[in-house]
Amino acid sequence: MLHNPRCSKSRECLAILEAAGADVEVIDYTRTPPDRETLERIVELVPDEPSELVRKDSLFRELGLSADDYDAQEAVVEVLLEHPMLMQRPVVIRGEQAVIGRPPEKAHDLL
Repeated sequence: MLHNPRCSKSRECLAILEAAGADVEVIDYTRTPPDRETLERIVELVPDEPSELVRKDSLFRELGLSADDYDAQEAVVEVLLEHPMLMQRPVVIRGEQAVIGRPPEKAHDLL
């Protein structure tokens, strides 16, 4: 699970997984940002459009980015390599499946 411990949704998702007895490897991506290979795998596994992995929050706006520029897989990977804090969180991976845990209950899809 790619996790940001300061994010309430990420903490909620982790609690759901732990309550279900799942063996969870937690990676705090704020301290250990994912590399290109990991990001490419996530984009491929998540059933949502690649653009859903990019947070369009205040940091996104401060950086002067445009959502229209981040629809394609490669563009998403590039922006997340440069700005890992823009990654939507949490991301839960199990085998060959992954979900963005927003809402946190989406983690149930992988249990």
